[in-house]
Amino acid sequence: MLFALDLNTEEVIVSDSLKGSNKINFIEHIARKDNDVLFNAVLTLTSITKASNFDITIFKAMDKVCQMIYNKHKETK
Repeated sequence: MLFALDLNTEEVIVSDSLKGSNKINFIEHIARKDNDVLFNAVLTLTSITKASNFDITIFKAMDKVCQMIYNKHKETK
């Protein structure tokens, strides 16, 4: 799973991509009001990527958190 934010619409954009592929497949938009926890987790993930002292270990851990929250979201839909 790949996560991005649209701050204008306050939505999480969920996509995926096969390993080694440049093609990104759109899955869905999730409004902040529908899952505030996921929105904030992706916001944190995004801020980690912008840090001057970027740490891949922290990024991967936060990405796993986002994946877990998203999978829980799908289960409860």
